[in-house]
Amino acid sequence: MNTVTRPATAKITTKLNLGEVLRMLVNEGRIDKQQAEKLYKDRKKDSSNLHPIVVIAEQKWKDLKPPHKVFSVEQLSHFIAHQAKVDFYHIDPLKLDFSSAAQVMSKAYAERLKIMPITIKGDVATIATADPFHTEWIADLERVLNVKIKLVMANPLEINRYLPEIYNLATSINQANIAKAGQIVGVQNFEQLIELGKDKNLDANEQHVVNIVDWLLKYAFEQRASDIHLEPRRGIGTMRFRIDGVLHQVYQLPSNIMNAITSRIKLLGRMDMVEKRRPQDGRIKTLSADGVEIELRLSTMPTAFGEKLVMRVFTPDVIVQDFVQLGFSKKQAELWGQWVKAPNGIILVTGPTGSGKTTTLYSTLKQVATPEVNVSTVEDPIEMIEPAFNQMQVTQNIGLGFAEGIRTLMRQDPDIIMVGEIRDMETADMAIQAALTGHLVFSTLHTNDAPSAVTRLLDLGVPSYLIHSSILGIMAQRLVRTLCPACKAPTELTDEQWKSVTYPFKANKPTTAMKAVGCLECRNTGYRGRSGIYEMLTFSNKIRKLITADTDLAVLRNVAYQEGMQPLLLNGAEKIAAGTTTVEEVLKVAPPIEQ
Repeated sequence: MNTVTRPATAKITTKLNLGEVLRMLVNEGRIDKQQAEKLYKDRKKDSSNLHPIVVIAEQKWKDLKPPHKVFSVEQLSHFIAHQAKVDFYHIDPLKLDFSSAAQVMSKAYAERLKIMPITIKGDVATIATADPFHTEWIADLERVLNVKIKLVMANPLEINRYLPEIYNLATSINQANIAKAGQIVGVQNFEQLIELGKDKNLDANEQHVVNIVDWLLKYAFEQRASDIHLEPRRGIGTMRFRIDGVLHQVYQLPSNIMNAITSRIKLLGRMDMVEKRRPQDGRIKTLSADGVEIELRLSTMPTAFGEKLVMRVFTPDVIVQDFVQLGFSKKQAELWGQWVKAPNGIILVTGPTGSGKTTTLYSTLKQVATPEVNVSTVEDPIEMIEPAFNQMQVTQNIGLGFAEGIRTLMRQDPDIIMVGEIRDMETADMAIQAALTGHLVFSTLHTNDAPSAVTRLLDLGVPSYLIHSSILGIMAQRLVRTLCPACKAPTELTDEQWKSVTYPFKANKPTTAMKAVGCLECRNTGYRGRSGIYEMLTFSNKIRKLITADTDLAVLRNVAYQEGMQPLLLNGAEKIAAGTTTVEEVLKVAPPIEQ
């Protein structure tokens, strides 16, 4: 066919079509000519409005040039950008300046030309297109807008998806702005803090506010955010997502709109919308776009510039049945299983906030919560509602603390009790009494490593004889980001790097390890997902004998090492050797090995 065999020097003057793209691929030696001609012939009378790149990607053809990857829409978009000598732009919905972008042109104009405004900075407007050869409109638009247009190539599927959303969101924000004009919608500075509780003008049900909240939650779920932060600042509100343990700023919105969004979310969480002087807690249950049930735990806090709202996102896959998926080695999973099978005693999980303690405990309880067993918890707050457990919320203002909660649970014929956290002597005493009277008790402590939990209990006032008669084992844990499987690459480890995570232990240095690179799959961070590293202290007879009123922590720690306890850094070193994470990541979260 002539369209495929036309010389490469021929200039494209019409809109990009299937024949043109096939010709470019054949001329570059990327696809087979016969295959190209057959596809062109089959699709010649095709009336569907599919972009030619999408049509070719559907064929699942392999690139004839190394590394012989199957052609995807993204890969073909890069190819066309190279042919047209324009930059390729990956559309990240969390980095779009939708308010100013939507002012560049009308929605009808953008949809007709299949172009999408990205940003406007100074006298340069960046506009994405899926047809970089069709440029007749640029001169007209430059004249009308009085700006220079920078054309970039984007994935046509992304343009189709995000183009309507940019305009819908911009409209919602503009409408919300108009609706809130002239109202005292929120605190503007610290001096006005006392006025917070007097504002009754917000209508959190206005449709444009509903649209913004729906969009916010949808993208947070898509980006695998574990927390959503809505933070008021002077005159503006900042929105941030925590992804794989790292906060990313995603948008800035006018203060009045941020306040309306916060009110809408508080309404959904059955919180007091008017009360803004006191911290509040709430929860929302919703569905993701895929129909997966997601639970959000809400927490508000009054700040100098208004009410800050944090939403913690819990998805069902947080509770994992297989401990190896959480990051346990086979040996660690077996040891944890032995502890959990004990008829009575206390199992402690330690680590700072956000180290995955709750996930470990919920996953364990889910596994042991059979119909023959009564699993009861007392938590502050209840992290996730789980039908298999009997969960009690600590409510301090009515005198229901952890100790009172355990006392109540003891009369509820429990088999397994989970105490959210041991914070004081009374709670520790009740947990120990529960363990000594034949119950298996799980709880958490905030300590640096596993042996430190012993001295922490002694500091709270727990007698040493009660510690060695009730504790089964203590596990310290951290979360490290795992390398993105799509882009990680081999690297050489230096002796210094390996020593930094293994000294003073002797461990064979791996010949190669992996490093973070960055791609679209991982938002160019090089990491995707997180895994646990663990330090497990089993209470052997030798360890028990060392626990006295004046326990020497250094001696206790060294005996634990001699008995096979692997410190957090060394467990991280195993993950480095396996190509799961990096030295930098392990050093960032694990405490140094103390002797």
